[in-house]
Amino acid sequence: MLKGLGSQRLVALFAGGWVLFNFPLLGLWDRDATVWGIPLFPLALFLLWGGLIAALAWLMEWPEDRLANRNAERPDDRAEAPPPPAPPQE
Repeated sequence: MLKGLGSQRLVALFAGGWVLFNFPLLGLWDRDATVWGIPLFPLALFLLWGGLIAALAWLMEWPEDRLANRNAERPDDRAEAPPPPAPPQE
């Protein structure tokens, strides 16, 4: 099985697409309206489809090790804090 944050994001994108293209939400766009002369329903389908493709492209180009590197650079909470500066001497 696939493991990691990237796989979880792909599954979430699939579930989001499933919900967007299912009846209750898709029925919101089934109106007798036009936008710049284009019927609303086909325009909404095209924009939702394009948005899912753009999200998938962004997700696939996101480096998998980027999150791991960011966590590695962050100092550990258990690490010792540097000693406080010495008080000024008069």
